[in-house]
Amino acid sequence: MSRRRGPSLLRTVARTAVISGTATATSRAVSNTMDQKAMQAQQEQAAAIQAQQEMEQMKAQLATVQAMQVQAATSAPAPAAPSPAAQPDLLAQLTQLAQLKEAGALTEDEFQRAKAKLLE
Repeated sequence: MSRRRGPSLLRTVARTAVISGTATATSRAVSNTMDQKAMQAQQEQAAAIQAQQEMEQMKAQLATVQAMQVQAATSAPAPAAPSPAAQPDLLAQLTQLAQLKEAGALTEDEFQRAKAKLLE
């Protein structure tokens, strides 16, 4: 009887099964990692788009406030003392201006000019 040299058939099958299992696990891990990175990138993009939309909305609101101020200044003289009902509105406008400045929609100079108009 001749003796076979090298690994037995069972050992070769077992080794192949281990290598195949390892390759499958590695492939799944890489695929999951890639999926997670793609999902994260998509979420970041959605957040950036939302931030841009909010910035545009704030700019539009500022333009509306400024147009209202110009119209109010040209149509009627300002009252000597603001009414108590106007105080919360003024505070809200000042807060909105501060938020626009913090968001980067207004420069320091634009912020100061708008604030001065509100406080006149």
